[in-house]
Amino acid sequence: MSGGPDSTAMLVLARIWRYGLLDGPSFFVATVDHGLRPEATDEALAVGALCEELGLPHVILPWRGPKPRSGIQEAARDERFALLRSFARQNGLDGLALAHTQDDQAETVLFRLCRGSGIGGLAAMRPVSRRNGLAVLRPFLSIAKARLVATLAVSGTPFVRDPSNEDTRYARPRLRAISPLLGAEGLDAARLAVLAQRAARADDALEAATDAAQKLLVHGGWDDEAGTRLDAEGFFRLPQEIALRLLMRALTLRATEGPVELAKAERLLEALRAAVIQPGRLRRTLAGALVTLKQGSLSIVQAPARQAGAAHLAANSGTSGALVLGKEGGDP
Repeated sequence: MSGGPDSTAMLVLARIWRYGLLDGPSFFVATVDHGLRPEATDEALAVGALCEELGLPHVILPWRGPKPRSGIQEAARDERFALLRSFARQNGLDGLALAHTQDDQAETVLFRLCRGSGIGGLAAMRPVSRRNGLAVLRPFLSIAKARLVATLAVSGTPFVRDPSNEDTRYARPRLRAISPLLGAEGLDAARLAVLAQRAARADDALEAATDAAQKLLVHGGWDDEAGTRLDAEGFFRLPQEIALRLLMRALTLRATEGPVELAKAERLLEALRAAVIQPGRLRRTLAGALVTLKQGSLSIVQAPARQAGAAHLAANSGTSGALVLGKEGGDP
């Protein structure tokens, strides 16, 4: 936890919840010190002092090494999760609790709208999900941040505020700054959170349809070492959204150059559909995966090392966080 209002409220409420049970999960409190602000170390120590007062184990995980000059907030989030995941594995923990609120969910929806995300992206954060084998829990997604601040005020529990949350050099603080204007037009955090819930519901239905298409159209094994082969005729009869999702699944399975971008996958699907209208062989690479359409079969394999390496070279030219980890059994 960072010592901010959201994570501090989660710490206090989690402790009350756990001590109300005869038996339940134990948890550690972990603070990631990113080393980006001089105050961060003192804030992490203050969290440790609060945990000692509450009788909870606490650890500080420092982010060591060089920091990127750009995209620092995204890099910090990635490093934070990597440190927490490593700590969880080393200590036999299987869950990670995050204090994201309804306000954070609304900002995520707006952020992804600005990025042109699809339905899956607009579903934003889920209350329960899994990432790299770790259960990720977000119990406050339906709760406004103001309620958590009020809870701390009533209990007299101190917290800190990270000034980077108000730094308009970053996208999320800029979105935060315009949220009152959007709220005045009816687009407040509660309605954006409802949009995320409805997008999640639609996304689940689309994923179920993609599961069914995958079972129907794959020749051989989905993760066959030789590659993934799909019945082309059946693939192109699919609704376009289902075909796109199935294609992205297969690409992701074989990709060697990072995540498959939605816009690039859309363009690839358009090229494949055009090749069906004017029959011929088509070969394209995307994210290190090689896609071939030939004689009624669509195959996706890992691109040869030389091709993947060249594509990679071409593509690349040119605050403290507070989280609670838990496992089943034992005392807090």
